[in-house]
Amino acid sequence: MSEMAERMVHRMLAERNLVRLAVFAILIVVGFSIVSENFLTVINFQSMGFQVAEVGLLSLAVMLSMLTGGIDLSIVSVANIAALVTAELFKSQHAASATGGQALVMTVGFILVGVAAGTACGVLNGLLITKVRITPILATLGTLQLLNGIAIIWTGGQAIYGMPEQFLNLGTGFVAGVPVPVVVLMLAAIATAIFINRTGIGLRLKLVGANPTAARYSGLNNDRVLMMTYVSSALLSSIAGVVIAARSASANADYGASYVLLAIVIVVLGGVNYAGGYGTVTGVVLSAFVLQFVSSGFNQVGFNNFLYNIAQGAILIGVMALNTLSTRWRWTARLAIGTRRRPREPGTPEPPTAHAAGVPPGAVGVTEDRTPAAGRSEE
Repeated sequence: MSEMAERMVHRMLAERNLVRLAVFAILIVVGFSIVSENFLTVINFQSMGFQVAEVGLLSLAVMLSMLTGGIDLSIVSVANIAALVTAELFKSQHAASATGGQALVMTVGFILVGVAAGTACGVLNGLLITKVRITPILATLGTLQLLNGIAIIWTGGQAIYGMPEQFLNLGTGFVAGVPVPVVVLMLAAIATAIFINRTGIGLRLKLVGANPTAARYSGLNNDRVLMMTYVSSALLSSIAGVVIAARSASANADYGASYVLLAIVIVVLGGVNYAGGYGTVTGVVLSAFVLQFVSSGFNQVGFNNFLYNIAQGAILIGVMALNTLSTRWRWTARLAIGTRRRPREPGTPEPPTAHAAGVPPGAVGVTEDRTPAAGRSEE
């Protein structure tokens, strides 16, 4: 038991960013609990759970693309495509009044079809990036506009209704008092962590992000890794879209439009290297909860949404600045230790200096280096 505790302590010390986020989350909860008596309640935390799951899933999708040194801006459009396909299938079958086994079969089947449709959008992103050689930010920006336009033309800008109760429970139900969306988020987070840290493709994903040239010369198929990355990102986005549709009891092309920037903020705040190669699922999930605590606290205190936007930017800048300064301090300390002269062993004679050898001080090319030249033997 003590060995396990020691491992946890070492891990926490290694992941300083996670420790800072955890401390920050505790401070936020304590602060808003003092200001508002309704903050630290079960109902409030359940309400936050329904909201944080959607953006948390989208943040995991952004994280995967960012680990490769790219970014996926099409996450919300992909989520809406998955939600619209699922909702349209329910509407075509007049499933709103369906019950029992029939409703369950339709719910499972239509969700799978909707998620498959959204995942196919990830294949499109992957082809644009790996075959057409468009940079990820421009490729996904293009698919964002393309998919959003298709969705608006398809629906005429109107929401689609008509889902059965079994489907709506995915967005509004509870499991042992825990909101179902939170359970979905946790399962997706565990699966993503296993994918990144316990599979060969996950290791290659981080290697490509750390140094794509070295990865290519090492024999890795970078195009295959990138394709799998953006397909996986679309899969997570599609699951988020289904959860959004279940919580709002409808699907629309405009849902979640503000989630793109928020997801990027969460990912960077969670410690993911925006240049690629490093990031933790724990950091992203914890970061999503931190910003949700701030949002809920602001609402209860009565602050407007513009102040929440300011808080997002301030938190992001503060955490990034703290990480940068702490990294600089660590390197400065290492350099200071490395430049210290090692003490001579007892009995080792002091090497002769230039002055002791009869060379006048200040002679050109003569230094006061007290270290014998490499390969010179003592006479």
